[in-house]
Amino acid sequence: MAAALFVFLLLRLAVPAQQPAPQLQERGGAAAPHVEAVQPLNDFQRSQMESWAHDFADLHRYRAANQELGDPVSGEHRVVFFGDSITDNWTLNQYFPDKHYINRGISGQTTSQMLLRFRQDVIHLDPDVVVILAGTNDIAGNTGPISIEDIEANITSMAELARAHDIALVLASVTPVNNYTPASQRFFADRPPSEILRLNEWMKAYCASTNCYYLDYFNAMVDGSGLMKHALTEDGLHPNDAGYKIMAPLAESAIDKRMASR
Repeated sequence: MAAALFVFLLLRLAVPAQQPAPQLQERGGAAAPHVEAVQPLNDFQRSQMESWAHDFADLHRYRAANQELGDPVSGEHRVVFFGDSITDNWTLNQYFPDKHYINRGISGQTTSQMLLRFRQDVIHLDPDVVVILAGTNDIAGNTGPISIEDIEANITSMAELARAHDIALVLASVTPVNNYTPASQRFFADRPPSEILRLNEWMKAYCASTNCYYLDYFNAMVDGSGLMKHALTEDGLHPNDAGYKIMAPLAESAIDKRMASR
């Protein structure tokens, strides 16, 4: 499956964009259908192509750590935080001391990659709860263009896998972004706030109709303009210490509620 996805990415991403060719005339004067030019790779995609060719989902990142971790011990309430750079950058033992919380975030990842490693980095660890924070990099097109519907399908597949293995699910909203500093301009341009809202609305409705908990980081971090509060981030995307201090009690409350419902 990973190989097939990578071949798709190569075909979708690696071909340089061409100027649209003049439309050819078919018999009777009708124009042939116009084929949209393939978009060129962005800087992030170019930097990742060699790594993706060897391990698209970055399965090697946590393979050894997972083996060393072993099975949960008696009385351990294991929780996996699963996500992208916002999770990867989160020093969990600093914000959740004395908790058995395991970080399985990988910077830059999309739900397509996370779905491929869900079995290794979540199911095989036998947690009580998984907290999934994903979607911002899909909206940005990190692994190529993807519709909101396909992002939803990837998240749904992870949710169904969690339920099939008796893992309680906490599904976190995509966090807001802003464009208040020069450093934030690049991230903001790739992540339209309207798309974040659309995906979050679907997540909230999905959790309301299934056995999962919707963890609403967005409304706790957004300002009156619909963007991330200036004080919570340096680059407009990734939370700083103040941002994580808002997220941590929300996450802990969600985990406690899911634990109590088991």
